[in-house]
Amino acid sequence: MKLSAELVKFSKNLGHEFSRPELLVRAMTHPSMSSPHRDNNQRLEFLGDRVLGLVMSEALFNADKSAAEGVLAPRFNALVRKETCADVAKEIDLGSVLRLGRSEQKSGGRRKDALLGDAMEAVIAAVYLDAGFETARDMVLRLWGERIHQVEEDARDPKTALQEWAQGRGQTPPKYAEVSRSGPDHQPVFTIEVRLDSGDSERASAGSKRHAEQAAAKALLAKVSS
Repeated sequence: MKLSAELVKFSKNLGHEFSRPELLVRAMTHPSMSSPHRDNNQRLEFLGDRVLGLVMSEALFNADKSAAEGVLAPRFNALVRKETCADVAKEIDLGSVLRLGRSEQKSGGRRKDALLGDAMEAVIAAVYLDAGFETARDMVLRLWGERIHQVEEDARDPKTALQEWAQGRGQTPPKYAEVSRSGPDHQPVFTIEVRLDSGDSERASAGSKRHAEQAAAKALLAKVSS
C-alpha cells in the first residue's frame, strides 16, 4: 500500500516511516468511515492506550525516584488522559488527515478532543506494531516532550480536587448546572455553573460540558483556596 501525500507528510511529523503503511491508514480511520472491507481504529486505540500507559509509567518512575505512588498516580493520569492526547494530536495536525464519515465531518469531528485523543492512541499502537516498543516509546517521549517534566505535582482532575476540598470541610459534593448553550449544533458552547453548600459559585464556558465543568471547578477551587 502506498500512502497519500498527506499521510506521508503526517508520518514525517511523527518522525516514523512505516514499513506497513496500512497500519497508519487504519489508525486514521474513524468508525464512521469503516465498512466490511475497511477496518477502523478502535482496536488500535485499545492497544495504544496500554502502550502509552506503560511509556508514561516508566518515564515517571525514572524521572522522580523518590516519589511515592500517591504522587505518581495523579501525574500519570494527567499525562495519559484524553485531553492531553488530543493536545499532542493538534500539535502534529492529526485532525487534517483523520478519515471521518460525512456526519462527523459536519459536526466538527476534526476538532473534537475525544476523536483526536482516540486517534492519537491508535497512532501509538500503529507505530508499536510496525516497529516495536522502543520505537513507539521514543516517539511518545518526543511528542509529549516537556509535559512529562512539567506535569503538576497535584495533577488531579479539577472536579475531583474540588469535591475532595468540599468533603474535607463537611460539605456535600459540588453541584453542576447547565446555565446556557449557544452556538450552532456542530460547534456548541456550554456555560456551566458549579455551586458549593457555602453558596460560593463560579461559571465557565467551553465547547463541551465536561470541559466547562472542569474549568468552572478549577475557578471555584482557586477562589475558595485563596
